Amino acid sequence: MGISPSKLNTFLFFKLPSAFWTGVRVREIKDTKCVATVKHRWINQNPFNSMYFAVQAMAAELTTGALVMLHIRKSQKKISMLVANNKSTFTKKATGRIIFTCVDGHIIEEAIQKAIQTGEGQTFWMKSIGVNEKGEQVSELDFEWSIKVKD
Repeated sequence: MGISPSKLNTFLFFKLPSAFWTGVRVREIKDTKCVATVKHRWINQNPFNSMYFAVQAMAAELTTGALVMLHIRKSQKKISMLVANNKSTFTKKATGRIIFTCVDGHIIEEAIQKAIQTGEGQTFWMKSIGVNEKGEQVSELDFEWSIKVKD
């Protein structure tokens, strides 16, 4: 069973309902790229009439985490995953539909292979960039993922 946008969105409904109800949706997932969108609405706004930073973080983390899940599934190994750290920069009010894109799938493949070969946990950083409908960057979020092969 592969990972698809519809399966990830169903996963959101059952396992991450706050992301689902605030409008976060996966639009595309490939080996190296994942795209998620979220539209500024009443349910996800801050007092300054733009999207709350935590909603942006959920969408951005989803683009990185979905890629990690995809590559773990492809490895056919039992591997745990955890966000160990994150950094964020918000450069513009997030209004309208915001599109988050991560293109760091290649980083995961190397980390998984090294974890399998050495038996040691691995950490790596992945970036997700959010842009508005005009293509202007509104946020950049980096997540440090930790993976470890389970016994």
